[in-house]
Amino acid sequence: MADARRAETLHEWTVAGAIVERPAPGAATDVLLVRNVRRDGSTDWSPPGGVIEVHAGEVLLDGLTREVAEETGLVVTAWTGPLYEVTVTAPGLGWRLRVEVHRADAWEGVLAVDDPDGIVTDAHFVHVGACAERCGGAHPWVHEPLADWLGERWDGSRPYGYRVDGARRDLLHVTRVP
Repeated sequence: MADARRAETLHEWTVAGAIVERPAPGAATDVLLVRNVRRDGSTDWSPPGGVIEVHAGEVLLDGLTREVAEETGLVVTAWTGPLYEVTVTAPGLGWRLRVEVHRADAWEGVLAVDDPDGIVTDAHFVHVGACAERCGGAHPWVHEPLADWLGERWDGSRPYGYRVDGARRDLLHVTRVP
């Protein structure tokens, strides 16, 4: 009964992510990734970003600019995107997530991690060729679209959908959906 009620009342999250790049030696680029410490103590790497307070009237790009500054100390002054959009539904866990990922066209500042939420504990520019391995421990809805975009760099936006089945983190099954 509790699982049925949980599935009927999904909590909706709006999240924004940032692709922040800098030139690297040669023709490649480095991509900014942050280390996240999760509630259960596990860690993963992802692009910076976070929950946007849409219920409080926060505009997505304003919230993304805030999140990047809080997590990395960098101030983004121009955005392109979204590059891709992700929806994730987890009925057994009681939530639905909508993510937009944008590219930072201009930014300034020096890396300085000071996340008020205490989730982000480190930030590094990582060579584009090493991003897939570094982000491999993140959820598929984080690392798959990122790897695709870094490999293809398409114009416009692409949709990605995922369904998470299960009610325990250690027993979750993630499926890509159209």
